[in-house]
Amino acid sequence: MAHEIRTLDSSSIQQLQSIIERDPVRHCYVAARIAAIHGGFFRNPYSDFLGYFDDGHLKSALVLGANVVPVNTSTMARQEFAQVLRRQGRRCSSIVGPQEEVSELWRLLNDSWGPARAVRDSQLMMSIDQRSNIEPDDLVRYSTVRDLEALFPACVDMFTHEVGKSPVAHGGGPAYRNRINELISSRRSFIRTNGEQIIFKAEVGSLGAGVAQIQGVWVHPDYRGKGLAAPAMASVVRFILDDLAPNASLYVNDFNFPAIATYKRVGFQVVDTFSTVLF
Repeated sequence: MAHEIRTLDSSSIQQLQSIIERDPVRHCYVAARIAAIHGGFFRNPYSDFLGYFDDGHLKSALVLGANVVPVNTSTMARQEFAQVLRRQGRRCSSIVGPQEEVSELWRLLNDSWGPARAVRDSQLMMSIDQRSNIEPDDLVRYSTVRDLEALFPACVDMFTHEVGKSPVAHGGGPAYRNRINELISSRRSFIRTNGEQIIFKAEVGSLGAGVAQIQGVWVHPDYRGKGLAAPAMASVVRFILDDLAPNASLYVNDFNFPAIATYKRVGFQVVDTFSTVLF
């Protein structure tokens, strides 16, 4: 069969959505990207979506941007995409997606893109579609704009420890603050306070295809190991299922045993394995 790599258009984006619908938890980020395009004004809306086509039918895709994300890629598609990426040179800060797809794509790119700053080879994708059986923490609430000043340093601390570099470095502070404010305004940011101090926070980083992907889970260092996280996460799940989406998901490094235990206690189940290559 004849195959080609080309940018998606309004017709082929519908084919991509059909692929997403087969596994919405796996493809939540991509679904959110498409939803954002549909809600905005873009001259060339799908320029960051490459497709691998067989006889005109979309089989695989690659999302370009700050994150490179493979979608339903076969071995042949990954080889073809890698050729395109090698010609372009690295423009992203990470490659993220299903383990088998990211691992092979990185193997094909390592010589020309390397070295990576970090490779998180095994990250457990977990999901939940019903309220937790444990008692939620009723003091967890939606963040408001009044919380931004207190919330911002907590977000910076979480990001820095999780990703390994500060989001405010090299002049990135205003953009990162705007992102946090955007999540607050769209009711995708959750906190628990003790007086004026934020002691727990989490956000929904991606929302698409009926899935809300949780990110940025953080507990103040003084409150870790005291049983705060599980009831707080149970509340976040309750908010998400009631207000945002019928499924909540997240992914966590396989070596983060305390976090995995917490999420399993809340009721999250492992449904997939992701990998992330960080630059």
